[in-house]
Formats: sequence, structure tokens, C-alpha cells
Amino acid sequence: MVRVVVFDYAVGNLRSIKNGLERSGAEVLITSEIAEIKKADAIVFPGVGAFPEAAKWLSSTADPIKSFIASGGALLGICLGMQLLLTMSTEGGLYKGLDYFKGLVVRLPSNVKIPHIGWNTIKIRDYGCPLLEDISDGSLLYFVHSYYAKMSDVEVGSIDAETLYGVVFPSVISKGSVFATQFHPERSGEIGLKILKNFIQYIRR
Repeated sequence: MVRVVVFDYAVGNLRSIKNGLERSGAEVLITSEIAEIKKADAIVFPGVGAFPEAAKWLSSTADPIKSFIASGGALLGICLGMQLLLTMSTEGGLYKGLDYFKGLVVRLPSNVKIPHIGWNTIKIRDYGCPLLEDISDGSLLYFVHSYYAKMSDVEVGSIDAETLYGVVFPSVISKGSVFATQFHPERSGEIGLKILKNFIQYIRR
């Protein structure tokens, strides 16, 4: 059984992502304890909360998480969890992320309704991304966010899918054993569940 830790930064209801991962065949524990992270096959950063508060929770475990990734451990970031993987965020000031992906988290443009809530399509750029196996271009996924990842030029190759909402932003990114989505797969019906299953299948390989 694949052991997955859903990182708990003490905000929101994490039941839906736990249920989605369990339906995908994983054994799931919600925790931020370093000992449990070290024993896991994968970590999931959930998509609830605000960047400043989540970054504070992550600060004490940043080094163990980076070591986990460096040793080949898999990680999936969802929505806020995706943004935490970038260099820095402008949400509520300037706050450092994990800097795994080079880039800045910025607010969506003012010419669209914020937050971006609801179903939107993805434009797939890299069909070789394990998360997107058997996922069709133009698939509808569920989004809830006010900020997005503005990737550095050096990270162009990390962008696997994009979405248009006032601006074209990355909706799936990956590098090494780390994957992230701006949408919420656990709230995106059968397509979202397939993406979670793809992640679990990737861990099993």
C-alpha cells in the first residue's frame, strides 16, 4: 500500500483530498510530523488556506521536505500547495516559498472576477507528464484561487498544462518527482480522480 502524508498546515477541511487519495488506492495520514513524512512514499500539499499562514507552518519542516524530494520522494501540490513550491508569493506581502520551481506567485488580473471559482479547461503542453496520462486536452477541472504561478523563464519546460482566465497561467507543472496543479483534482469529478490515480500509479512504478 502506498503511504501518503497530506501535509497539515492547520487550515481548512482536508477530508476531500484524503478521500480522493484513498479512493485512488493510497493509505493516507494527515500530519505535519517530520517522523511521519520521512516514512511516507509521497507528500501532498493540500489546496486550502492562505500563503502566509501555510508558509509559517512549512518553515520548520522545509529542510526535511527538501531532503525527502532530493532522495526521490514524490510530492503533489494542489492550488495553494502548488504555489508554496515557488520561490516567493506576493499574497499579503512578500513570503518565501520552497523555491523548488523558480517563479513568483502573483494576483490574477483585475479585469476578471476574483477569485477564479468554477470549471475551466486545461490546454496540455506535455502529454508525457505522468499526471496527465489518459487526460484529454480541453478537459474541465475545478478551480478556486486568486493568485497564480508566474514561472521564471528557466521553468518553461516544467509547464505541462495551461489555463486561460484573464491571463494564461500554468495549471499543471512538474519537475523530477514533484507535481502540482492549480486546480483541485479532488473536486473535479472523475477526471480529477483519474489525475490522483495517475499520481499514485507514478509512485508505484
